[in-house]
Amino acid sequence: MSTSTRNLSKLKKAARIILVGPPGCGKGTQSGRLLDHFKLTPISSGDLLRENVRNRTPLGIQAETVMRSGGLVQDSLMVKLIVGELSKRGWVETRGNLTSGICLTGPLSIIGGPITPRASDSPTASFLLDGFPRTKNQAQSLDSEVAMNLVVNLNVPHDVILDRIANRLVHEPSGRIYNMTWNKPKNPGVDDVTGEPLTRRPDDSPETFSKRLKSYAEVTEPLLEHYDRAGVLWTVSGSTSDEITPQLDAEILKRFG
Repeated sequence: MSTSTRNLSKLKKAARIILVGPPGCGKGTQSGRLLDHFKLTPISSGDLLRENVRNRTPLGIQAETVMRSGGLVQDSLMVKLIVGELSKRGWVETRGNLTSGICLTGPLSIIGGPITPRASDSPTASFLLDGFPRTKNQAQSLDSEVAMNLVVNLNVPHDVILDRIANRLVHEPSGRIYNMTWNKPKNPGVDDVTGEPLTRRPDDSPETFSKRLKSYAEVTEPLLEHYDRAGVLWTVSGSTSDEITPQLDAEILKRFG
């Protein structure tokens, strides 16, 4: 039995997962493996935003107005986009069901205090949320609408990340990434698929990337503390993706299998 079939058969309840990690930590690789191993549904905040703008939905029109004026889309609007997608799939109970059709924003309160709309516990309602939240405030906004039940902190040593970046080449049109130490292109300097030239990103210098890692840590520390207090944070450490993946698979099976 393949790994993906074996893992999927053991997933017995919904996994609502966020991956958190610094740039260059291999989050994209881990996301792809999770989606494959457990057949999670990818929910990308960026894709939802673009789709709603393209389809001229009411939320998309609001977001487009903000972006055209040079502003940042409000956290509350991004949460509405995410919850709207989950509600459409039947994975969270809509506010309408809880409030006789009245549309509300922010925490919903009843006698006894605030409540969060119920989320489906079916394993088919499992998803991986990408691109949001990035800050503590965004996490708090999301908490009022849907309870994420696993936040994975990818802990990769900074010297390992900087070594990866120093050896990274990219095919800009497709986004394909190569590494001169462990994922070399078949022919030096050109993309395996198109044969087009590979380049280095302008900010892939050790000095620039070190600043990015420092900035990431400053912004992310309160986010991790928030989820740690909520009891859903789990940290996995490793220097390579192949070290991290087995630990991550085992943890998901322990929690949701």
